[in-house]
Amino acid sequence: MRTDAGGPVQVAVIGAHAAVAGFALAGAHVRVAADDDAVRAAWESLPTEVGVVLLTPAAATALTGQPAPSTTRLTAVVPT
Repeated sequence: MRTDAGGPVQVAVIGAHAAVAGFALAGAHVRVAADDDAVRAAWESLPTEVGVVLLTPAAATALTGQPAPSTTRLTAVVPT
């Protein structure tokens, strides 16, 4: 996969520290978020190059009902 700019699509992970920290070893943008407000702030702060976002179940719940981002991103909920 490539971005519109031609670079590779990047991956981000949002959730509690214990659940997401290890993804940094694979080069993912890790956004530690301990509460709903932090999850929403992490979502809004993602670089435009991020095309895949992995969410913990709690992070996915925090984003329920949020407006869709201006770019299309594939999201998935990962088990914790």
